[in-house]
Amino acid sequence: MEKLVLFNQNALDRLIKKRANESKFGEHVQLLSNSTHIYESLSPLDVDYVIFGIPEDVGVFANYGNRGAAKAWDATLKVLLNIQSNGFTNANKVLILGHLDFSKEMKKVDSYDAADKKHIEKARKLTEKIDRHVTDLVYQIVKSGKKPIIIGGGHNNAYGNLKGSSLAFKKPINAVNFDAHSDFRREEGRHSGNGFSYAYVEGFLKNYFIFGLHENYTSDHIFKTLDRFKALQFNTFEALTIRKDKKFKAELARAAKHIADKPFGVEVDCDAIKYIPSSAMTPSGFSIKKARAFVTYFGKQTNATYLHICEAAPTTETETIVGKLITYLITDFMRANQSIYEKE
Repeated sequence: MEKLVLFNQNALDRLIKKRANESKFGEHVQLLSNSTHIYESLSPLDVDYVIFGIPEDVGVFANYGNRGAAKAWDATLKVLLNIQSNGFTNANKVLILGHLDFSKEMKKVDSYDAADKKHIEKARKLTEKIDRHVTDLVYQIVKSGKKPIIIGGGHNNAYGNLKGSSLAFKKPINAVNFDAHSDFRREEGRHSGNGFSYAYVEGFLKNYFIFGLHENYTSDHIFKTLDRFKALQFNTFEALTIRKDKKFKAELARAAKHIADKPFGVEVDCDAIKYIPSSAMTPSGFSIKKARAFVTYFGKQTNATYLHICEAAPTTETETIVGKLITYLITDFMRANQSIYEKE
């Protein structure tokens, strides 16, 4: 795991803000001391969730998007580690693994010009390299029987999440994606807009449901593609919240019927949430309450395999807001998912 940088006790101590008569989340999480054999190290541990970050926005650049998603991991840690440890947050069931270090790739992209097609091609080649590392780490975690919680980074990393999980299960998996965009663009070189299409074509993704597509930002070609295959289903944000042709709860159930009968990934793109700083921030999107309800609903499903939160792009001024949002989604997923273990 050459790209994996383990989160250690020194880093933890620097971030935790201790307070008298309070017990912080970060004081009870587990850490790894060796990154050589991830599967062997994780398997015997009494944890259910392995949290790691992918602080990169190479794939976003390769899709002509606005960079900044690389900063979400640090923003999340600052908040997550300092929430309260109590019977609702289950910190003792969590291992903070660390992050995949793509700083060299990021530095290369710093010198690229998005108006130069050759530079875009180079960024797409770098995204392929990132894929391999994400795939390997997710594979190791899922194979060990734990559930990855992945903090992006760009949505290009959905490909590695799906491939790694699929390889661990030795069969294709399903996915539900809370997103304003399908990320099902053609296979033109890897970027943040085609992680699901690549995974589908290569046989790692079977059934796919996109929850909340924006009609203004989905091409006619994409709609025709989605309509052509039974394995691909969707609803639109406008149908759910503007015209109200569809009911939110009923659509959660319809999505679950499509994907939850076998292992599936829960994907959350922060582009779908109103006014959250992201690579494609929107003034018209789902509320944070709806995003939390979505994650809670799918976290309760027995076959929920991982949670991926991506595309948030915090600035110095907004990092606390972004960190709080992602932390709420992480803990909502774990709370909902923990009920599965309690029933067993």
